[in-house]
Amino acid sequence: MSTPRKKEPLIWGAILIVIGLIFFLENFNIDVWDYVWKLWPVILIAWGALKLAAGLREARNKPSGTDAIPPRQG
Repeated sequence: MSTPRKKEPLIWGAILIVIGLIFFLENFNIDVWDYVWKLWPVILIAWGALKLAAGLREARNKPSGTDAIPPRQG
């Protein structure tokens, strides 16, 4: 079985804070959606970079030989 992920609540909390901040600034007539609309690909780039870094970190921390093909018996 896989171990539960502990970073997911942090990520969702950060997402909710950012969305709340956007709506809060909109209440003060600060046009945040224009900037969000222009810069939304940066979110995808950052998300991909975080996933790549996590995968590399996991691969580095994995004990050596776990991906190796076991020798044939016989």
